[in-house]
Order: sequence, then C-alpha cells, then structure tokens
Amino acid sequence: MPVDVMALADVLRRAAKAEILPRFRRLNAGDIRAKSEATDLVTEADEQAERFIRAEVQKFAPNALFIGEESVAADPDLLGKLKDAELAVIVDPVDGTFNFASGMPAFGVMASVVYKGETVAGLIYDPMGDDWVMAEKGGGAFLRRPDGDAVRLAVAPQKPLEAMIGMASAAYFFGEQRLQVLTNLAKVRFFASYRCSAQEYRVFAGGHVDFVIYNKLMPWDHLAGTLIAREAGAHVAKFDGSPYQPTDFEGGLLVATSRESWEILRREIIG
Repeated sequence: MPVDVMALADVLRRAAKAEILPRFRRLNAGDIRAKSEATDLVTEADEQAERFIRAEVQKFAPNALFIGEESVAADPDLLGKLKDAELAVIVDPVDGTFNFASGMPAFGVMASVVYKGETVAGLIYDPMGDDWVMAEKGGGAFLRRPDGDAVRLAVAPQKPLEAMIGMASAAYFFGEQRLQVLTNLAKVRFFASYRCSAQEYRVFAGGHVDFVIYNKLMPWDHLAGTLIAREAGAHVAKFDGSPYQPTDFEGGLLVATSRESWEILRREIIG
C-alpha cells in the first residue's frame, strides 16, 4: 500500500475532532455559503478540515497529489490532474454538508487512495459514532473502532425486486430521465436519500440496504464507498455496465448486492 491507511484514518478522526465537531450546530450565518445552488453548501468546517487533512497527509505522503472537494471548487483544473498522477489522495472533508449545516447528524469524512489509476484504499469516518468503515483492495471491508475492534462487513443477501430497499439520489437526474427513475422506484419496497453518500455507502456495506443509485460522479463522493462496497461483496458498475474508474465523472452509478440484482435494477429502474 503506497499510503499508510491507518495513519490516514487517524488524520480524518483528528480533523473531525479539531475542525468539524466543534462547529456542529454552532455555525453562524457567515460560516455557511452557497456554491452552485442554495442546497450546495460549504462551511468553515469543510474548509478548515480540508486544510488540516492536506497538511497532515503531506507529512506521510508528500509525493501524492492531494484532491479535496473544496480545493477543486477553488481550482477546477486540479481535477484534471488525477488522470496523470501515479499516486493521489482524494478527500471529502464533510460529506453531507447540507445536513451538517442544518444540524442533522448525518455526515462523514471520506478519503480514498488512487495508485496507478486504481482505487486501492477507501475510508469513511463517522464523527458522531467515532468509527470508520474502510477497505484496502483485496483485503475485505471492515467497521473499525478506535479501540482496535474490527468487524468484517458483508452486503445483504439477494432479494426479489419488490422486497428491495435502497438509497437513490434523484437530485442529479433531470427531465424525462428523472421522471422515469422516480416512477420506476415504485417497484421496490422503499427507497430513501440521506443526502450523504458517506452514510449511504456505510449502510449498504453493512448489509442494511440492497442498492445505491447516483447520477453525479465526483471522485470524493464515490471512490471510497465503491471500493468498500466491492470488498463487502457488491457488484459496482456504471449504468452502461462498464467498470467505474477514478476518472469517470459522468455516466451514472449503480451498486447492488449481486450482479443478478444489479441487472434487475438496471433493467427495471434505470431503463
């Protein structure tokens, strides 16, 4: 592993304790700003946590390209450097910023390691629960706690479509496709959206839901979660069936408990 994953995990935890949790439910109006739209927010916690993580990662991975959501917001050209980087650390300092800014305890800190074009490690830290869901390529997915306790994760058993429950974000489906997907989701038992991919991937990898569906692909939102899902036994692919790669920024993403379930969901929900 080109990056010390446990050191990275510790950095995410320390960033949360230093910069995120002290601001939870304590943000002033001036600490919250809209980016692309009213629900696309950035807070002082996002920016300060990302600065903290970047500085700490530099100490043990000085040659890694560091890509953070807020860094890309400031410099969109940074994202294009990922395709040529031998090693990259990609971070979402506060995933679920809308929830965080609203005082809802459904947010997380995410990081992934990309080496030679492949995601080789993924971590999702939950500041409220003080634990990580993490995976290294080929090593399985685990829930880890600060005391060293670790529990191996596995996706839920396969179910028929009408019994499936899942997470589906319709926010970035538009027009007829949005109407089609939302209508087709009536075929499953029920679906929800936490507006936080960190927590959605956690519940999926823990075997609590049967699928997750997204139509906006930014690497800080999905690289960690998809690796964790695969290592927990999931089938992960873009809507057209092709593998999801770190440099894929469009094409839709469907994660299911098995390839057979993936095919059913693709046919019946995505259409």
